[in-house]
Amino acid sequence: MKTGIITGASSGIGLSIARKLISKGYKIYGIARSFENTNYSDKNFIRIVCDVSDIPNVTKGIKEILSSGDQISLLINNAGVGYFGPHEDSKIESLEEMVKTNLLAPVIITKLLLKELKKNSGYLIFISSITALRPSPVGAAYSATKAGLTKFSESLFDEVRKTGVKVITIHPDMTKSNFYDELDFKEDDDPECHIAPESISDAVEMILNQKPGTVISEITIRPQKHRIEKKKRSKN
Repeated sequence: MKTGIITGASSGIGLSIARKLISKGYKIYGIARSFENTNYSDKNFIRIVCDVSDIPNVTKGIKEILSSGDQISLLINNAGVGYFGPHEDSKIESLEEMVKTNLLAPVIITKLLLKELKKNSGYLIFISSITALRPSPVGAAYSATKAGLTKFSESLFDEVRKTGVKVITIHPDMTKSNFYDELDFKEDDDPECHIAPESISDAVEMILNQKPGTVISEITIRPQKHRIEKKKRSKN
């Protein structure tokens, strides 16, 4: 049985990818801070409760997975967090969390699993963001972490391609998920103004279905229209 690891697997993009891959015969270790609101269970969906921004804890978790004896052939670095607003107003704690979650954790998790992925000629997929490719007013730090992730992925592809490891970056635009729960804006309800998580999981399936020797190294997924919705603030 093919086995993979997905971070941020409790909802949204991560859970959609997990469900898709399990339906295709994969065993998935899903890593997330909490699965309390995850309405999905399967014998091949192994829940690992872990905050990836806690580097010592996630390092321990990955080493425990490796000690299980499962042959890991897929890693999807999906976990992400974003805070938006003028940079001078940003909280230092929020900046630190974004750097750790969006960039440092994927770099370290990849380091821990790279030898295993080389052994199995595996797939390494990074869920970056459209903001990695263009300026992001009131999201400078977030876009910087995603641009760093994209550049890491591009460079790693050239470093390991001769070993058989396939390295892919996906750049989703605004996606309908709980990413926006704590923000003051969200995706517009018009289906043409946002991406469904299933669009990303379909892209992952397409990546995995390429003939041997062919790699789709980068995918950008955007809605037909561009429109966001500002949330109404409740009156005290």
